Amino acid sequence: MNNLHIFQNRIGYTFRDPTLLIQALTHSSSINENNELNTDNERLEFLGDAVLNFIAATILFDTFKEFDVGELTKLRWALVCNEQLSSLSRKYGIGEELLLGKGEEGSGGRDREGLLSDAFEALIGAIFLDSDLQTVRMFLEPLLLKQAQESLENRDHIDNKSKLQEYAQKNLGYTPVYLTVTESGPDHNKEFTVQVKIGKQNFGIGKGPSKRLAEQAAAQITIQNIDNLDQYSNE
Repeated sequence: MNNLHIFQNRIGYTFRDPTLLIQALTHSSSINENNELNTDNERLEFLGDAVLNFIAATILFDTFKEFDVGELTKLRWALVCNEQLSSLSRKYGIGEELLLGKGEEGSGGRDREGLLSDAFEALIGAIFLDSDLQTVRMFLEPLLLKQAQESLENRDHIDNKSKLQEYAQKNLGYTPVYLTVTESGPDHNKEFTVQVKIGKQNFGIGKGPSKRLAEQAAAQITIQNIDNLDQYSNE
């Protein structure tokens, strides 16, 4: 374990109770090899998993108002899966700070996906106990929104713009245009409102943390109201 002060600066949170941070970084393999350690991070991992899932759900619920339950569930899973959490661990260098037993160290534990994912959950549990739910949300929100944006932009089954364009060109003879109605919020938490225009007619309005996601949301709403499109095509 390196200098905890440097690590806390790196994650952007300073613990009032540093023993919680030490516990979060203590893998069970190190307990039997260090007489000064008596508690590993497994209980914090259990707590952090619950806190992380709750906060991820509330952030997605508040941000993606046009998404149904199925889409929200898939996106939440993408944010809290081992791959994503281990990526966040690597971002903050958590693996470098872990207290590991010699066997775990020798087998490459510092960069093992499951171990890093568990350690990130333990860190979230520790921050929650050291502060409160709102503080944890402030810590997680920019990270999760960035990952949500990247995940959505890479998911083909949510590419509603392509579906709408194909429909509009084939049935209406127009290519949809996306107009930015409003842009609000600080740089780290922007919200864009976009409206679809097909020909001279305005259709769905969508919101999102980027123009691209707001356009996808607007396209989705337009597709869901396909009867209005059919009526427009007959005018």
